[in-house]
Amino acid sequence: MLKGIPAVLSPELLKVLDEMGHGDEIVLADGNFPAESIGKDAIVVRADGHSVPDMLDAILQLLPLDTYVEKPVALMEVVPGDPCVPVIWEEYRALLEKHGEDPKAIEMTERFAFYERAKKAYAIVATGETAIYANILLKKGVVQ
Repeated sequence: MLKGIPAVLSPELLKVLDEMGHGDEIVLADGNFPAESIGKDAIVVRADGHSVPDMLDAILQLLPLDTYVEKPVALMEVVPGDPCVPVIWEEYRALLEKHGEDPKAIEMTERFAFYERAKKAYAIVATGETAIYANILLKKGVVQ
C-alpha cells in the first residue's frame, strides 16, 4: 500500500496511468460497454465491483486533463429515441469541478463514434457500473 493513493486504483491501473503520455486517452467504461472487443489494441484493466464515479474521482486525483484541447472529456450521447436521461453525468460534472477541471469541457459523442474513438484509446477500465450511458473518456494532459 502507498500513502495518498486511492484504494480503488490497482497497481495495474497505476502503471497504466503513469505510462500514458500527453494526448493519450483512457475510457472508464460501464458494465455494458464491450471493453474486450473494443479494447483489442488497448490495455483493458478490470475494475469489477467499482463504479465509474469512484474510479473517476480517484483518477482525477492523479491524472491531469489536456489543457491544449477545448474538450478533454467525452461522453457517449443518448441514442436518438431512447428516453434515458443519464443522471450520472451530473455526478461527473461535480467530480470534474471538485478536481479543478471545467465541468463544461465535455464533448458529447455519438455512440458509434465513441466506440471508434475508444478503439484508439491507450486503455479501457472495465467497471461494474450499472448506470447506462455511463462511459467517459479522458484525454491526459501534462503534469505541471
